[in-house]
Amino acid sequence: MSALFTSALAASAQAASVQHYPQGTLYVIATPIGNLADISLRALHVLGLVDAIACEDTRHTQSMLRAYGIDKSAGRLIAVHQHNESQAAHTVIDHLRQGQRVAYVSDAGTPGISDPGARLVAAVHQQGLRTVPLPGPSSVTTLLSVAGLTEDQPTGFVFSGFLPTKAAERDQAVLALAAEVRAVVLLEAPHRIEATAQALVPLGSRAVTVGRELTKQFEEVATVSAADLPRWFAADANRLRGEFALVLHPMPATTKAPQDTRILKLLLEQLPLKTAVKLTAEITGEPRNALYQIALALKPARADE
Repeated sequence: MSALFTSALAASAQAASVQHYPQGTLYVIATPIGNLADISLRALHVLGLVDAIACEDTRHTQSMLRAYGIDKSAGRLIAVHQHNESQAAHTVIDHLRQGQRVAYVSDAGTPGISDPGARLVAAVHQQGLRTVPLPGPSSVTTLLSVAGLTEDQPTGFVFSGFLPTKAAERDQAVLALAAEVRAVVLLEAPHRIEATAQALVPLGSRAVTVGRELTKQFEEVATVSAADLPRWFAADANRLRGEFALVLHPMPATTKAPQDTRILKLLLEQLPLKTAVKLTAEITGEPRNALYQIALALKPARADE
C-alpha cells in the first residue's frame, strides 16, 4: 500500500461510505489529469468497493490504483477503449446483470469527454441498467476557470475537442469557429500543437488561453492572440511538450474578424499576398500587420512577395 494515500483512503471510507452504492450499477469516475492528489474521496471509496473496473488502459489504471493503495487483481480489470468499446460493453453488461458494481475510468479526466466511455454508457442505458456519475477532474473546466472570461462577453462555451488531423479539414474547421461568438474549448496533443497553432492564426486578434500540462509540475497557462500563437510556441521549445487544452475567447462585440478573413481569403485567390493584405486593410480598417499574419496562414507567401 502507498503510504502517501493511506490517510486519504481512511478519510474516503468515513466520508463516502454513508452513501448507498447500488449493485448492478456502472459508476463513471473522473480521475486526475496529472496530479494524483486531485482524486475525490468518493472516487477512492468506489474504486475500492466495486467488483470490477472497466478502463481505457489496464496497465495505466493498475498503476494508478497501486499509487492509491487500492488492490485489484488484473482479472478484475476490463479493457474498454476506443477500438473495442462497443464489443467490450457486452462484457460490462454481463457483470452488471450478475448484480456486480462496475466502475469505468479513462486514462485521465472525465470519461466520455474526448475519451472513451460514451458508447459504454449508451449501451448500459439501452439495457435499462443504471449509471452513476462521480464528478471530478476535467481539463475543459480546469482551463475555463482560469481563462478570465467575463460576464460582459457572450455567455456559455462550445466544446470542440480535437481539430481534424488533415490540414484542409482543420483549416475549414477553424474558419467555422471564426463565426462562433462564444468561447470554444479545444484539446491537442504535443505532436500536433504547432499545426493547430498555425491553423488558428486566421482568427487574428482573438484571444486564446493555452493550458499546458494542467495540474502537473510544469503547468503553464498563458493568453495570447491567435495571430501570435505560433511565435509564442516558437519562443521556448519546452512549450511544445505535454498535453494541451486551449480556450478560444468569445468574440468581442465589435469584432469583424469573420468578415475580414473572408474578404482577405477572396482577395488572396486572385492577387499577390501583399496586394491582398493592402486592399483588405483599406476595406476593413484593420491593421496591416495583423492581416499579414493571417494571410501567411491562409496562403504561404511566394518568394517574389
